[in-house]
Amino acid sequence: MRRRSQGRNPGPGPAEPRCDGSNPALLGANGPRAEPAANEEMRQRRGQWEPGGGGRRPHPSRALPAGRKRRKKKKGGKRKKKKKKKQQKMAENLKDCSVCCLSSWSQLQDLCRLERVRCGALGITRRNLGDFEVEYLCDYKRVRDEEFYLVKWRGYPEAANTWEPRKNLRCRGLLKQLHQDLARAPGGPVRPGPRGLPARTASYLVQKAEQRRALRCWERLLNSTRSHQGRIAVENEVDLHGPPRDFVYINEYKVGAGISLTPVAVGCECRDCLAEAGGGCCPGASHNKFAYNEAGQVRIRAGLPIYECNSRCRCGADCPNRVVQKGIRYDLCIFRTGNGRGWGVRTLERIRKNSFVMEYVGEIITSEEAERRGQVYDRQGATYLFDLDYVEDVYTVDAAHYGNISHFVNHSCDPNLQVYNVFIENLDERLPRIALFATRPIRAGEELTFDYNMHVDPVDAESTRMDSNFGLAGGGLGTSPRARGRIECKCGAAACRKYLF
Repeated sequence: MRRRSQGRNPGPGPAEPRCDGSNPALLGANGPRAEPAANEEMRQRRGQWEPGGGGRRPHPSRALPAGRKRRKKKKGGKRKKKKKKKQQKMAENLKDCSVCCLSSWSQLQDLCRLERVRCGALGITRRNLGDFEVEYLCDYKRVRDEEFYLVKWRGYPEAANTWEPRKNLRCRGLLKQLHQDLARAPGGPVRPGPRGLPARTASYLVQKAEQRRALRCWERLLNSTRSHQGRIAVENEVDLHGPPRDFVYINEYKVGAGISLTPVAVGCECRDCLAEAGGGCCPGASHNKFAYNEAGQVRIRAGLPIYECNSRCRCGADCPNRVVQKGIRYDLCIFRTGNGRGWGVRTLERIRKNSFVMEYVGEIITSEEAERRGQVYDRQGATYLFDLDYVEDVYTVDAAHYGNISHFVNHSCDPNLQVYNVFIENLDERLPRIALFATRPIRAGEELTFDYNMHVDPVDAESTRMDSNFGLAGGGLGTSPRARGRIECKCGAAACRKYLF
C-alpha cells in the first residue's frame, strides 16, 4: 500500500539534511526536525536592519536617548563566571542522559518524509524518502478512460488528499475494497463520472473506512486482553455498525457484590488421571464419571457435570482432565450477520466433534439482582442473563457489559454447540462454569450457535436454560426471564421453532 511520490513534494535541494550524529537534524519529543541555518535572508525577516552589519539588533527597550551613558554593573563578572561553571557542571551530568520520544515510530517516519529528512535509524533513505502510505481511498472518477482515485494519505490531514492515477497506486487490497464498497453502497452500484462519485456515495466510502479503522482498533484491544490461545478477528461487511459500546472483555467470571467463591481445599494424588479415573481422581471423588477421552473430547452426555482437576491436584498442566481451564484454542471471528441478527461468531478453523470451544462468562449476580436488571434491560431492549440453576436458582450470569466472545454467539434451533456444567476451582454446585462443546464436526467459516432454550437435565427440565436472547438489535434483544413475550426466531434452520421462547 505504498507509492512513490510523483512530484507532490519539493525535491531535497542542494544540501539535504540527514538524521545522524554528524548532521544538524535533531530527534526530539516532536519527531525529527532540521535546524535552520542563520543566513542574511532570515536576519532581514526577523529584524529589517542593514545586512552585513553583524552582531545582534538591539532590543527597543534597551535603546538609550542621545547623550546618556549606560551604567556599568558591579560584580557582573563574578556572576557570569559562577553561571558558566554551573552550566558546565550541568552539561557534564547530562552527558549520559536520554529522553523517551513521545511520538510513535510511524509518526517519526511521516515527519521525516514531510521535512525531507533522511534517517537511517528510522529506515528513511534517499530511495524511499518519497514513498507515502495510502490510508484509504475516498473517491473515484474516470477521465478519458483513465481511472483516478482520491487518496487519504496516512499521517496527513484530509486537506492534503490528492487525486492519483491508477498507475501510481500499489494498494491492490484497498482498490478491491473500494469497488466492493461501491457495489454495496446505498442506492445500488454507482458509475463514476469525470467529477467523481455523488456526495452520498463518497460519504459512505469515508464512513466505511473510518468504521474499519475503529474495528481494527477494537480487534487489537480484544487480542491484547484475551488470555487464551485462540485469536479473535472482527469484520463487518454488512452495515456501518462499529464496536459495541459499554462492553468489557473478560476471561473469567466477574464476581458481583455480596457473592464469594470458596476455593477448593483438596486435589487428587493421581500420576495418570485417565488411567486412575475410577479411583480417587476428582470426578471419582465426586461420584461422577471421567468426562474426557485421551484427545480431550467430552464423552459423557449433556446434563451430567464435569469435574476437572484443580490447582491442588498433583497432576501437571498436560493432564487430560484439564480442558476447559486451558481456554479457547481456536481462532474465531466476530462478524455482522446479514439477516438482522446483529453480531455473530464463526470459527476460522475446523472443530472436531465433542471438542471444547468456549466458555460463557460474565458477571455473577444474585437472582434478585437479575430480576431488577431484567426490568431495566426490558426498557433497553437487551438482556444477556443466564440462570445458574444446576441444583437451584440462586445465581445468574449477566454478560451484558462484561463477557468474552460468547457474548456474541447467536441462537439456533439446530445448534452446533452444547452447554455443560463444569467445576474446577470452586465446587459449589450453585456456581458452575458454563462450557460450550461442539455437537458435531464444524467446518471453518461456519457460524457457531447454541439453543437458548435447551432442556438437557433429566432431573430438572429448567436446568441449563439460556435466559437471554442475542443476535438482534445491538447484539441482543429480549425481555426479562420472568416476563417475556414471544420473540420471533431468525435462525433459518429447517427445524426452526419460529419463536425463541
